[in-house]
Amino acid sequence: MEVDEPIIYETQYSDSNAKQINEEIRQTYSDKADQEYLIDYPTVYIIDQPGKQSKYRHDYTVYVGETIDIQRRTLEHLNGDAERRTDWQGLKEADNAHMFVIGHKHFNKSLTLDIENRMMQYLSSVDAVSHLNNRRENAQRMYYTEKEFRPIFNKIWDALAAKEEYKYLFPARSEIEKSAIFKASPFNKLTSEQIEAKDLILQRVQEVFDKNETGQLILVTGDAGAGKTVLMSNVYYDLAKLVGKDGEKFSLVMLVNHNEQLKVYQQIAKKLGIGDEKTVLKPASFINHYSPDDPVDVAFVDEAHLLRTQKNQGYTSDTANMLEDIRLRAKIVVAVYDKKQVLSKTQVWENDSFEKLEESIGKDNIIHLRNQMRIDAEDQTIEWLNNVIKKNVIGKIPEDSKYEIKVFRKPQDMQEAIQEKNADQNNGISRMVATYDWEYSSQSKPKDGSKYWQVQEGDWKMPWNYQVDKPRKTEDGISYKDLSWAEQPVTIDEIGSTYTVQGFDLNYVGVEIGPSVKLVDGKIVHESAKSCNKDAVQYRVFSDGKRSNFADKLLPNELNVLLTRGVHGLYLHAVDPALQKALEDAAGENRVIE
Repeated sequence: MEVDEPIIYETQYSDSNAKQINEEIRQTYSDKADQEYLIDYPTVYIIDQPGKQSKYRHDYTVYVGETIDIQRRTLEHLNGDAERRTDWQGLKEADNAHMFVIGHKHFNKSLTLDIENRMMQYLSSVDAVSHLNNRRENAQRMYYTEKEFRPIFNKIWDALAAKEEYKYLFPARSEIEKSAIFKASPFNKLTSEQIEAKDLILQRVQEVFDKNETGQLILVTGDAGAGKTVLMSNVYYDLAKLVGKDGEKFSLVMLVNHNEQLKVYQQIAKKLGIGDEKTVLKPASFINHYSPDDPVDVAFVDEAHLLRTQKNQGYTSDTANMLEDIRLRAKIVVAVYDKKQVLSKTQVWENDSFEKLEESIGKDNIIHLRNQMRIDAEDQTIEWLNNVIKKNVIGKIPEDSKYEIKVFRKPQDMQEAIQEKNADQNNGISRMVATYDWEYSSQSKPKDGSKYWQVQEGDWKMPWNYQVDKPRKTEDGISYKDLSWAEQPVTIDEIGSTYTVQGFDLNYVGVEIGPSVKLVDGKIVHESAKSCNKDAVQYRVFSDGKRSNFADKLLPNELNVLLTRGVHGLYLHAVDPALQKALEDAAGENRVIE
C-alpha cells in the first residue's frame, strides 16, 4: 500500500526549546499543512539521551510517547514529570537530550497509539538502547485506517534509519526483526484470541487479591507457535507497570527454564525497568531463594512443561515437583504448558497426577490458544504439519504461496540452502537443527579424536551446538553472551538441538531427521535404540519404585519442536531411506532438491 511520507521534526529537548516548539515548527515548514500535522494533529515523539559512546558501545536512554498537543506535553514532561520521577529529571538535566516529533496526514488517535506501541517494540530490540521508558502497551484493535499502520510505520522507521548520526539508534528493520527480543517483546500486537486470554488472566489476578487467596494457578495451553510466550510477556509487562490503590506495585517474577530464553527476558526486563536478575530467573533459583512464608504476588512460568517432577543436585525439595513448589511461593501462578513439548523423563508427571491438577483448578483457570502464530502458512500447510506431528502420516505437501517446504536428497545441499537464506538480508535468521541421534558430551571430547561432536551422514558432517570457537563480540560490538544461540553469527556453522531452539523462531529451518525416526508400514515411528537423547529414552524410577519408559511420547515431542521452528520455510532430509522416499514423493519433483 502506498502512503504519504511522514513529517519528522527534530529539536533539542530543553525548557527553552519546549516553550517555542510550535513557533519553531511554523518557521521550519513553509507548507501550512505540514505545520498543522505537527501542531494540531496527533503526533508521536521520541526523546533520546546518548550515554557512553565508543567504537564498540553505543548507549541511549529513550522515551516514546504520543500526544494531541506536542508543546503542552513536552512542558508537562519537563516540569511536572521531572519533579515526580527521577528518569524524567535526568532527561531534563541532560545537556544532550534530543527529540523527534513525528506527524503524518493520516494520523488519528488509534493510529498514533499503534505507532507508539510498535516504536517501543522496535526500540526495545535495539542493542544500543539500554533503557526505554513508557507507561503501558497501547496496541489498538480495529479502526478505520488500521491497514495503513504498517506501511506508515515502516516509512517512519526507514526515514529515521537514514539519518547517519542515528544509525545505532535506528538500525535497519531487517536487523531488528530477526532478534529474539523483538519476537518475545510485550509490545507485539495481540490477536483477538490473545486479548481475550489476557483479559481473563487479569480478571483472575484481581479476584485472587480481592479474595486474599494464595497458591492459585492459571494454565495457558496451546501447540508450539500458538503465541503463548508473547501473551505471557504482554501480561507481565502490564502488571509490572500497574500501580495499585495503595501506591504499591505487584511483586512479580518471571521464571524461565532455558538459558537461551533467560537472556532474552532479562534484557527485556532491564531495558524496560520492570525487573532484574532477582525477578527474572530460573525456577530452581526461585524455589531456593524465595520462602512460602512471604509469597510473591504473581509468578509467571514460561514453558512450564520443562519443569522438573524429579529431584536432582540443583533441586532437592521434598515435593519433588517444581510447579507445586512455585505455587507455595506465589499468590497466583500463570504457567504456559504444552504436553507435546515435554522432552525429558524428569519432566513427566507421575500416573494421572497432571490430569488431577487440571481437574482441581477447574476449567475456568485453563486457557486454550488455538491459533498458529509462528508459522506464516496457509491452512492446508498447517494441517499437513499437524498430520505429520500428531498422526504420524505424510500426505502430499500442499502448494502454498507463503510457506516453503523443500526436501533435499543430500544434507550438504540443505545446509548450503540454509546458509543462503541466512545470508539474505531480506530474511531473518535461518539455522540447521537435528534430532538428538548423534552423540554429544559437554564434559569430554569425541573418542575418535575429532575436534567436535558432530551430526554426520556419509561424508557430510556439522558440529553440534556450542562448540565452534566464538569471539567476545560480533562485528557490531554486541557481546556474544547477550545473544541466544541462533542469534550468534558463527552458529550458522553449527547444528542445533531442541535444547537450543525450543521457544525460538527461525526464518527458515533445515531439519536433519536422524536414524531414530523411521517410516514403517506408512507410519512414522520412533526407535529409541537409535536415539542418543538419554533424558528421553532411559527409564524413570518413580517414588513408589515403579520403572517407566516414556520414549514413545518424548521422541515425537522432540520432532514436533524441530518441525515447528520455521516462520517462512521448512527444509527436510531424513536418514531413514523409507522416510526420505516418502518425503520426496510427498514433495513432488519441483520441491525435491538433488
